[in-house]
Amino acid sequence: MVQENPLPERLDRSVQDFRRYLEGERARSVHTVRAYVADVESLLYFATAEGVVDLPALELGTLRRWLGSQSEGGMSRATLSRRAATARAFTSWALREELISVDPALRLQAPKRDHPLPGVLHRQQIGRILERLEEDASEGSPIAVRNRAVVELLYATGIRVGELVGLDIDDLDADRRTLRVLGKGNKERTVPFGVPAAHAVDDWLRRGRGRLVTELSGPALFLGARGNRMDQRQARTVVSELLEALGDTASSGPHALRHTAATHLLDGGADLRAVQEILGHSSLATTQIYTHVSVERLRNSYQQAHPRA
Repeated sequence: MVQENPLPERLDRSVQDFRRYLEGERARSVHTVRAYVADVESLLYFATAEGVVDLPALELGTLRRWLGSQSEGGMSRATLSRRAATARAFTSWALREELISVDPALRLQAPKRDHPLPGVLHRQQIGRILERLEEDASEGSPIAVRNRAVVELLYATGIRVGELVGLDIDDLDADRRTLRVLGKGNKERTVPFGVPAAHAVDDWLRRGRGRLVTELSGPALFLGARGNRMDQRQARTVVSELLEALGDTASSGPHALRHTAATHLLDGGADLRAVQEILGHSSLATTQIYTHVSVERLRNSYQQAHPRA
């Protein structure tokens, strides 16, 4: 929503300083910075409408009414929780910078976020997808060869789609079968992958990439049809169309492959901390949702199979 009037000068200056703090000291991604700043601006425009012209005048009641107005507007609990967290981060920063003397968000609470279990594909569904991709790749189209390598690698590693399209050829260690991945917060990690993914990527490099490469390609591992680096939208489309074609899953998008990879690793006996490292989670609690997925799958299997379930 575009605001007709600008923020008061001192409030606007605080937003720009907070933006620089996120970009510089915290090294947040462009997407994260944009979301944080949008949330803070929403809060401050609401506060301005209540007569606030400087941060010291910001009170807990204003913060609560801001969240309440959005809840009444139908905003999800997940978004409300995120916006409350942003407000707390902003006022905590303002306190450290001595822009305020009391943090008004210390007692700010928002509805607890829903944590729905992520969609997970069964092994048979993954098998059907990969068989189709292998058949398509056998016809020799460079795009089909690429798509097979993309999906094999997403499932083998559980990396995010943004991490996948950001890969350069030099990030691939074919001998060790590992990837050097730049994740959230510019944190680098090494992720292993298996033999099928190695074969698919090697096939792409041997008989796919060279047919698409142009002066725009640079070192990008995966390319679009015009030779430039493959973007996230293209990767999402590839995976979404494959999942839709299955006809027997509500899962959609590349993140379903990330969820599936994590769950299959844990189902196979992988250590939780090893999976945390592979996925690039900063907190083990984030990875633990996949143990809940596995337990839920176990419960469903039990109820379907046991005569006295």
